[in-house]
Amino acid sequence: MNKVTEELRTEIKNLIMETLGISGIRPEEIDNAKPLFGGENALTLDSVDALEIIMAIQRKYNLRIADQNLARSVIQSIDSIAEFLIAEREKTV
Repeated sequence: MNKVTEELRTEIKNLIMETLGISGIRPEEIDNAKPLFGGENALTLDSVDALEIIMAIQRKYNLRIADQNLARSVIQSIDSIAEFLIAEREKTV
């Protein structure tokens, strides 16, 4: 079973920052475990940002997240996104 790597976390952070046009913070300032929404993290994201992040993940990793509840749980944090991507990769192996 693959583990979440720092490389994957950084890739996800860069994807989010590029998708949302975020500048002024460095990827390493984003806490991997803290929620992306709610102001506890370096990013201050809202529900529109959530939709853009989901669409970017689907495009980049060629997968579909059709269930809103699943999507909500996937984008809780950098770690939750990374864990989801690894689980999806393992399904295709």
